[in-house]
Amino acid sequence: MIKKKSITIAWLYPDLMNTYGDRGNIICLKKRCEWRKIRCEVKELNVGFDLSELKKADFIFMGGAQDRQQKIVSADLFKKAKELKKLIDAGKPGLYICGAYQLLGEYYKEADGTTIKGLGIVDLYTENPGMNTKRFIGNVAIRSSITEEILIGFENHGGRTYLGKSVNPFGKVIAGYGNNGKDKTEGIIYKNIFGSYLHGPILPKNPQFTDYLIRLSLEEKYGTKFKLEPLNDNIENLARVEIARRLKVKV
Repeated sequence: MIKKKSITIAWLYPDLMNTYGDRGNIICLKKRCEWRKIRCEVKELNVGFDLSELKKADFIFMGGAQDRQQKIVSADLFKKAKELKKLIDAGKPGLYICGAYQLLGEYYKEADGTTIKGLGIVDLYTENPGMNTKRFIGNVAIRSSITEEILIGFENHGGRTYLGKSVNPFGKVIAGYGNNGKDKTEGIIYKNIFGSYLHGPILPKNPQFTDYLIRLSLEEKYGTKFKLEPLNDNIENLARVEIARRLKVKV
C-alpha cells in the first residue's frame, strides 16, 4: 500500500498561455489533491525551460492564448517537440486547452492566411476562415467519450479544428459548436492526453473529469489502480446544472 502519494504538474508557459482563466484548472487540480492528502507540486515552465523538468512531471498542463502568444510559444516548444512527443506516446497524462490543443496538430492557419507550424504530435489541423466569419463563443455541453457524462464549459475560438483518423474526439457536442461547428466533435483524446476548447475553466465545473485526471496520473506514476476518496461537490454541481439549464440540456 502506498501511504504518501504525490503528483508533480508541469504547467507550460503560464506567463503566455493563460488568457482565459486557465489558471483555475491548476488551482482545481491542486486543491482536489490536497483535500485528499495527496501532495501536489506545480512547476511553472516558461520560455527556455529545461527538459529535465518536463520529464519529471506526472501530468502536463497547457492553456490557451491569442495568436501572438502562440507564435512565441511555438518557436520555443518546437525545439522540444521530439521529447514531448516521446512523453505523450509513452502515456504521460496531460490536458491541453484551446491554443495549446491547436499547437499539438500539424498547423494553424490564421485569419490573414499566415500559417503557424504545429508540433505534429497529433493528427489534426486548424484553420481560421477569416475576419468576417463567425467566432464560436458561448457555453457548451458535450457528452464525454470516456465516461458518457455531460461536461460543461465555455468556448471562445475562431479556428476550426479537424481531426485525422488516428485520434478520437474528447466528446460529442450537445450544445455549442465544438471543434468546427459541423461534425459535432469536441476536442481530442490521444493516448493519455486530452485537448479541448472548453474554458470556463473546464475542471472546476466538471469535478468528475478532474478526478479522472488525478487518478490517471497516479496510476501511471505508481503502476497500480487507485480509488479516490469522494469529495463534497455540491457547489460545483449546482454550477453545472445552472449552465445546463440555460443550454436546455439535462445533466
